[in-house]
Amino acid sequence: MTDTEYDVIVVGLGPGGEHAATQLSEAGLRVLAVEERLVGGECPYFGCVPSKMMIAAAQTLREAGRANSLAGAATVSPDWTPVADRIRDEATGDWDDAVAVKRLEDSGATFVRGRGVLAGDGRVTVGDTTYTATKGVVINTGTAPAAPPIDGLADTPYWTNRDAVRLRELPSSVVVIGGGAIGCELSQVMALFGVRVTVVDVAERLVALEEPEAGEALEKAFAEAGIQVLTGASIGSVAYADGQFTLDLGDHQITSEKLLVAAGRRTNLAGLGLEHVGLDPEAKVLDPDERMRVADGVWAIGDITGKGAYTHVSMYQAAVVVDDLLGRDGPAADYRAVARVTFTAPEVASVGLSEKAARDQGVEVRTATGDLGARGWLTREDGLVKLVADAERDILVGATVVAPAGGEILSMLALAVHAEVPITTMLHMHFAYPTYHRAIETVLKELAAAR
Repeated sequence: MTDTEYDVIVVGLGPGGEHAATQLSEAGLRVLAVEERLVGGECPYFGCVPSKMMIAAAQTLREAGRANSLAGAATVSPDWTPVADRIRDEATGDWDDAVAVKRLEDSGATFVRGRGVLAGDGRVTVGDTTYTATKGVVINTGTAPAAPPIDGLADTPYWTNRDAVRLRELPSSVVVIGGGAIGCELSQVMALFGVRVTVVDVAERLVALEEPEAGEALEKAFAEAGIQVLTGASIGSVAYADGQFTLDLGDHQITSEKLLVAAGRRTNLAGLGLEHVGLDPEAKVLDPDERMRVADGVWAIGDITGKGAYTHVSMYQAAVVVDDLLGRDGPAADYRAVARVTFTAPEVASVGLSEKAARDQGVEVRTATGDLGARGWLTREDGLVKLVADAERDILVGATVVAPAGGEILSMLALAVHAEVPITTMLHMHFAYPTYHRAIETVLKELAAAR
């Protein structure tokens, strides 16, 4: 082999790409890993990791505040500095990926910083150098924050999530465009730290991709936290002058010191050279087969596949690719039980199909919904459990939990959907009392009674 010839080239080193490159290298393949930004991708530097540090701090403030209704009196003085310091020093290394690069190189992979472009026949160009992969190329180029086409927005100094996690000081007020997971998480964090927050979304409810009941529950929690929610909104224009943003909503205007845009993501596929491997250069997502192949000798993983923009999906897909490239037997990619969590208070956790999605797929749907039962009453926490069943097969095909630690409560439901556990089997389980997950038993009984 020459210095430019490898067994596998990995273009894009988000969580899945980094994992694939490391595992393939440790298995003895000669791997070239290419990344133009930070090794590890969005999650460790601008997404999951720093945002969950922010959320942990904000939830601590929320719990302290609950002392007034549950345990006497408490006074808290929010301070963003410890949060900012922790994100910079512990989570991101001041947004330096030196540790991640070393970890990659220690596995035996060769790392090149730059933009990789597919050139066909296993070739990838980085700058002026063309590298060749004899076994294949893995693409994991991820996504970037997207901005909606609102008049005037592009000319303003708005923030995205990448700016929000770098903040050293919080503003007095912020408007958040977008009521999805990122927008809701960051909105609640800032509100709990004393920022006046308004959430604006064109959708008719918060977390619009989740069950309607989840959006209603979250909107109630936001109202209790003092967050103004404007859904079903039409934003005519955005302007910035004299240190203030102004959004024209048609019948009225709203103003704030800062503007955070959390209105979706765009895949980093433009200019990747997809046409050189027989793919549409205008594609927004790539559609892989069950082994994550998208073209001859080309695999794709992560957000660019449209199977769920989650770190755990990217890692899952990477494992499928590693098995395929190493010629190992392994299960094909399966997305029936993709779990997802919005880490608000309460958490919104779901797995599998929503009621609407199940009906759209022609499933004979049966649903049931209930509250958090005794534990919810004991802790004075609101929430719900919703189960979506395939009535013909008597199994769950989807579930939603809105609750404290909803993502943890969801685990048994994720297993039930994945393993197609019969509802009758679940009904004969022991559900510890008084737990949040015991609420699932009540909803299962209602589901069974509706047969």
